[in-house]
Amino acid sequence: MVGYAFMGLAHSQGWRNARSFFEPALVPDLVAIGGRDARAAADMGRRFGWGHVETDWRALVARPDVDLVDICTPGDTHAEIAIAALEAGKHVLCEKPLANTVAEARAMAEAARRAAAHGVRSMVGFTYRRVPAIALARQLVQQGRIGQVRHVRAQYLQDWLVDPEAPLTWRLEKERAGSGALGDIGAHVIDLAHFVTGESITGVSAVTETFVRERPLPGAARGLSAEAGGGRGRVTVDDAAVFVARLSGGGLGTFEATRFATGRKNAIRLEVNGSAGSLAFDFEDMNVLHVHDASVDARESGFTRVVVTEPTHPYVEHWWPAGHGLGYEHAFTHQAAELLDAIARGVDPEPSFADGLAVQEVLAAVETSAASGSCWTPTGPSSDG
Repeated sequence: MVGYAFMGLAHSQGWRNARSFFEPALVPDLVAIGGRDARAAADMGRRFGWGHVETDWRALVARPDVDLVDICTPGDTHAEIAIAALEAGKHVLCEKPLANTVAEARAMAEAARRAAAHGVRSMVGFTYRRVPAIALARQLVQQGRIGQVRHVRAQYLQDWLVDPEAPLTWRLEKERAGSGALGDIGAHVIDLAHFVTGESITGVSAVTETFVRERPLPGAARGLSAEAGGGRGRVTVDDAAVFVARLSGGGLGTFEATRFATGRKNAIRLEVNGSAGSLAFDFEDMNVLHVHDASVDARESGFTRVVVTEPTHPYVEHWWPAGHGLGYEHAFTHQAAELLDAIARGVDPEPSFADGLAVQEVLAAVETSAASGSCWTPTGPSSDG
């Protein structure tokens, strides 16, 4: 695994629990963790059972005892690491968004296609697909339970940047993160719309905004002088993005991603309205899916609150007795287990790098639309942001 911060923690627990709860066909051996800070990487290794520490990702990829590389680094490094690993014959799991630009994502998808011809598998980490309620929503849409999709409403709302004195981090620097709320959290709801509906976004009209354009450098929070790392730095990404979209099946979508929704910590909201029913989900009540069946007599119709904790629900049978809810971390275990099983069965896992490219094309179209003030920007190969 390359990286040891927030996503490194989540992925490490996922790998560890996959072998404990799912009994996958391949058992993961946590061989080596890589990071520039040897002490921090070693601490992660000790806590989660990684065998070795590397301070250069190239050394990690070159190790003969490594079969799979898990990329948990900022977006500006994804393409280089993933392509090198695939060309070295290593399976790859890469965090989202797949890359910082469409060109990088396209190169990664092409590398994955070439590698797949030799039995080398790749997957992008859109873990919210593996929340049981979301997986159930997809099943219901596939079964035709809501009919033709007419509307999608998707929001990802956070508030960790509301304080204008919150320090500048790499997530606020375009050269490292690619974009702000749009790519960091908006990518998730774009992918969820694709996943649940089985359709794609074909065009967008968007606005973005940066509410706080300068922030304290990390040293300033510790009282350091400008010469010692204090002072302020420029925010070069969006704080919020809002766009409308057209779906490939003719439906309409509205999307919002913001880190300025005061009071909202991690609200991922998805509602899909169809000709025969509707589905609604909110991650702040993540074990529940609201389902409306339009065929029910009007005297009894309405949304039914389905608690998604039964053994017959996706993934749940591997965990606790019925009624005992799951949390954020469990989706990472589901991700690890499904990737291991796909490799064992010799099939391409999902979401693929091609799926990641499709999301990247939407992100680019949103940025293009917002920057140009264009009323309508198609997605697809012409989106090279």
